[in-house]
Amino acid sequence: MPDRAQPPVDRQLPTDEARDLISLARDIAQREIAPRAAEEEDAGIFPREVFTLLSRSGLLGLPYDSEYGGGDQPYEVYLQVLEELAAARLTVGLGVSVHSLSCHALANYGTKQQQVEHLPAMLGDGLLGAYCLSEPASGSDAASLRTKAVRDGEDWVIDGTKAWITHGGIADFYTVMVRTGEDGARGISAFLVPGDAAGLSGAAPEKKMGMKGSPTAQVHFDGVRVPDERRIGEEGQGFAIALSALDSGRLGIAACAIGLAQSALDEAVAYASGRQQFGRPISDFQGLRFMLADMATQIEAGRALYLAAARLRDAGRPFAKQAAMAKLHCTDTAMKATIDAVQILGGYGYTADFPVERYMREAKVLQIVEGTNQIQRMVIARHLAGPEAHRTG
Repeated sequence: MPDRAQPPVDRQLPTDEARDLISLARDIAQREIAPRAAEEEDAGIFPREVFTLLSRSGLLGLPYDSEYGGGDQPYEVYLQVLEELAAARLTVGLGVSVHSLSCHALANYGTKQQQVEHLPAMLGDGLLGAYCLSEPASGSDAASLRTKAVRDGEDWVIDGTKAWITHGGIADFYTVMVRTGEDGARGISAFLVPGDAAGLSGAAPEKKMGMKGSPTAQVHFDGVRVPDERRIGEEGQGFAIALSALDSGRLGIAACAIGLAQSALDEAVAYASGRQQFGRPISDFQGLRFMLADMATQIEAGRALYLAAARLRDAGRPFAKQAAMAKLHCTDTAMKATIDAVQILGGYGYTADFPVERYMREAKVLQIVEGTNQIQRMVIARHLAGPEAHRTG
């Protein structure tokens, strides 16, 4: 079957530097990521050397201040780089998004001294981060988390378990939300915990249906001692910090979803153009052409939605509602596009000989992470109609 290469996404970028960054990301994706993606995902291999390369290339800290090793790029540029990486391999795109999420607290709420001491290594010296909010019994209801930190002189001692942690067990640092006070959101604080801290350990990675190359694991804190100077923000400010990070993180997931959906569309178009049935390419049949048109339209709409939210963020305007909309639409689009790609390829789409079956398995998790899509609908509705009335009695 002829290999029909699809043209790259035509992007509207604000600067020549941004265009150079996209070109760099595409080059790394094509040379270092995509050729090994299927084999390494099947074998469950995490491409740590790719993250080292991205760090050396300046792509691991794009939205952060160059004073600390970041790229000084607006979110609209960072997200499009993320989309390019995710299109080559979701494990890499999502990993970069999670790393950026794990740097958010320190970059936005840390003291000047903390930022000078820790951010350069986090942003440009090859370190890899993880973000620890969820627990075995608190996912969507994150304010009910139970992992606890108790003050002991100038230190805090952390005990508990975090769950569903991307890079759990292999990260060099963890941004951790723990309970330091009363029940509920106001009793939570944030800490920056080194990955080699005594008493910190990662459980065996979860056995997942997709993204097998990205380790997702519980992280155990057994008397982990952390100095107070590694507390980020004020005591009790941790939940607000977490929500602030998640608004930005949801845009990262949206961009990754569009990258995955775009790859599914490209595969579907290439296959449909080369596959002959009844004496002509199957792309000639109207029913299939309409499927491709719908896929392309939803992908373009998703890209426009996440970029509109990013531009609000870059302008310093509220963007939480738009971030939730982008995460909702883009991840639903990725799920639908990958399912349709499998359908277009027919029996071949159900085999590992083509990547669309992997794309379909990977797309599902995007509807769950960084707040399920049901939670996104709740967030959007609150912005439209206000908080839900609590029932009594």
